[in-house]
Amino acid sequence: MTSFAIPAKRVWPAAMLAVLVFASIFYASGIVAGWPANGRVLAFALLAGTAFGVVLQRSRFCFFCVTRDFLDQNDSRGLIGIVVALAVGTIGYHVLFSAFLPIPAVGRLPPGAHIGPISWVLVLGSLAFGVGMAVSGSCISAHLYRLGEGSVASIFALLGALVGFALGFASWNTLYLLTIQEAPIVWLPHSLGYGWSLLAQLAALALVAAFLLKRHDGTKHASEPAGTFQWADVFVRRWPTWAGGLLVAFIGVMSYFRYAPLGVTAELGSVARTAASQWQLLPDRLEGLDTFSGCATVVKETLLSPNGLFVLGLIGGAWAAALVAGEFKPRLPSLRDVLRNFGGGVLMGWGAMLALGCTVGTLLSGIMAGALSGWVFAIACVLGVWGGWRLRQKVAAF
Repeated sequence: MTSFAIPAKRVWPAAMLAVLVFASIFYASGIVAGWPANGRVLAFALLAGTAFGVVLQRSRFCFFCVTRDFLDQNDSRGLIGIVVALAVGTIGYHVLFSAFLPIPAVGRLPPGAHIGPISWVLVLGSLAFGVGMAVSGSCISAHLYRLGEGSVASIFALLGALVGFALGFASWNTLYLLTIQEAPIVWLPHSLGYGWSLLAQLAALALVAAFLLKRHDGTKHASEPAGTFQWADVFVRRWPTWAGGLLVAFIGVMSYFRYAPLGVTAELGSVARTAASQWQLLPDRLEGLDTFSGCATVVKETLLSPNGLFVLGLIGGAWAAALVAGEFKPRLPSLRDVLRNFGGGVLMGWGAMLALGCTVGTLLSGIMAGALSGWVFAIACVLGVWGGWRLRQKVAAF
């Protein structure tokens, strides 16, 4: 990695503010850890979210962005980073599962793992989420870390996601009674055992990686030559996506071990569900929803929850990382950007509600867990991204 000089007048004020942000987060986690009710879990969630935000911001770990790079420029590096995260996370999850649940007997699932029902509703929700990503320009997790970079437009995407969740709750009972209640929940270790499940997933990921490498245009996207390393490069230059994938996998495995699988939509969905309940916009009962694992939503009775602190930590960690790198650049969106982000957010919120999660909760955490629902989400979401990407190209042409 080549080194380069950064003017000290620009770096040090931002670096000191970033240190203050990190110090505040660590101080808050210390206070929370001392709470008698679930304090240590809440503190871990805050710190894990902070680390996740730093990794996302530094490695540009955005599902839509890296897919767009592949579609536009045959640049596979970002998608390879996602494959690395899935492969390493799959190994870690299977090791943990073999300790929690030594015999993967049919009818038993690992506690809390994101293993969801498979039906056309999952496909529909995943497609909608993919189109929403393409329309808004980011997945939900990327909109959260872009808040830390000063993106005001991301606020409207997240507001749209809240509306989308509310629409999803309104349509849930009809879809549940129509098909979801009888949809199978397929966990690969049930049929294959841990060993063959692990090998099957790694083989599938290897095939995906081989395809991506074959399509990669190395003449345009060659790696940078090695040079004199300086620590400033770690904080200023983008991290390789494979390194981001390794760190995402590590955070994902540790999060599942400590409190819950990775996910970023549970808090958004819970806020939407709570607001809709208070405004009497929800059905009297959401049939079967609370029996599924995934990015579970609840009517909030307390302000603080593990996923809520995880999301706050994500934004804070991304903000601190962006400050040091000189990438905190608040910018006001145009009316077109506001409408595009809000509309894409509605699609993502509705899709995430039906799919019981997003690219983090259902795709990453689901595939790592050996859930067939994670693979279904991935395929349908990619198709949705492709469709939305093509739509944006055609609209831009006029």
